[in-house]
Amino acid sequence: MEKIFTSLLFLLHYVMVSSAMTQTNTTTDQLALLSLKFQIISDPFHFLDESWSPAISVCHWVGVTCGSRHQRVKSLNLSNMALTGKIPQDFGNLSFLASLDLGRNNFHGNLPQEMARLRRIKFLDLSFNNFRGEVPVSPYVIGPLVYGPLGYWLCIYSLLLV
Repeated sequence: MEKIFTSLLFLLHYVMVSSAMTQTNTTTDQLALLSLKFQIISDPFHFLDESWSPAISVCHWVGVTCGSRHQRVKSLNLSNMALTGKIPQDFGNLSFLASLDLGRNNFHGNLPQEMARLRRIKFLDLSFNNFRGEVPVSPYVIGPLVYGPLGYWLCIYSLLLV
């Protein structure tokens, strides 16, 4: 009886810790995306106004796809939305992000160095924006990165924005 009670306590503790970790990780993703939303100074078609709300799960936001296992943001597609703004430093906290498409908007400025923390990134489209400088690269990304609207295969270490 004592073993069963101890096992149940351990199981309850595990479930609570796992739930708290998932909530914290989802909150991290949500805060990173809300930071992006606050850096957007123009959203003429109001794509993000209602959808990107703390009251709604980040996995149901426009342009966001989450992984089924961890419910973390794995893909962000905000292409062709006529958005104007900058990319915030918090963007580097999207640790499960594998695909990022911001093409055909009016994002500008330098990409934050924190984007180098996006270790899982495999697809990156920043075309038809007004970025300056280099794409921050992660030493942990090995192999090719799909870049651009035509899917050119480039070595991540040689990517430069023009």
